[in-house]
Amino acid sequence: MSDLAVATAGLTKRFGHQVAVDSVYLTVPAGSVYGFLGPNGSGKTTTIRMLLGLIRAHAGTVELLGQPMPQRAVEVLHRVGSLVEGPAFHPYLSGRANLARLDAADVLAEPRTAGQRIDAALDRVGLLAAATKRYRAYSLGMRQRLAIAAALLQPRDLLVLDEPTNGLDPQGTREVRALVASLAGDGATVLVSSHLLAEVEQMCSHVGVMRTGALVVQGRLEELRAQGIARCVVRTDQPDTAADVLRELGLTEVATTADGAAGQPGQIAPEKIVAALVHAGVGVAEFTVRTPSLEDLFVALTGEGFDVSG
Repeated sequence: MSDLAVATAGLTKRFGHQVAVDSVYLTVPAGSVYGFLGPNGSGKTTTIRMLLGLIRAHAGTVELLGQPMPQRAVEVLHRVGSLVEGPAFHPYLSGRANLARLDAADVLAEPRTAGQRIDAALDRVGLLAAATKRYRAYSLGMRQRLAIAAALLQPRDLLVLDEPTNGLDPQGTREVRALVASLAGDGATVLVSSHLLAEVEQMCSHVGVMRTGALVVQGRLEELRAQGIARCVVRTDQPDTAADVLRELGLTEVATTADGAAGQPGQIAPEKIVAALVHAGVGVAEFTVRTPSLEDLFVALTGEGFDVSG
């Protein structure tokens, strides 16, 4: 399991008679950006809390960075940065002072480099200019970014971020997306729990989808997309003729649309379809092959919708 930053086997958590997490086998490849997705109440945060040793599982095992948890928590957790269930800081202290307190509580942190590391973390999340402002005066987005800065006070091999873009404006969201990319570029593994599909689609190389406590699918994003059924769409003022050509070629689920025709091409090459349309005298204004979106995939897997862009 050395190639996995996070690995669970049969991970299970119950609250009374309710099973919140049901035998989850999570595999997060080292160096990946893993999007951990699912509707509210699907068990994402409970799973994350078990990963970090904040709550104990009723069954199953957890490994972080190749080490069993919680048995090796002391050796492992200093290599892990996390943001879980929103930030909590002293309201009367500045952003910099809050980070200084956290850093001082870390027995492995070098006091002589504290100021340099704190400023570097603040700068990385865009808060250096607001470092002396009291936390209670921070906006929700600034508080979220300060929590991410706290996770970056030391070099980390694994970052676990629960809804890291919560409360951020579009610019702040872009900055967090760039930050996640840079962390992965530096060799860290990033596990991002989110309900914003557009963000996950732009950030993540791998995804896992939770539904009612179960992990229904996981894998490389491109491979999961490929499991969906592509559909080609031709825009033309001859929809009936275009539909006939698509059927003759062997496309399935062919139908006319308001401004053309569409069908499922299967293994038929797009250039062959366009050539047949032109040969039949169909004026092709536009031809596209649409693969299922992340939203389509997750609705099919969970039976529920997701926020697409927040």
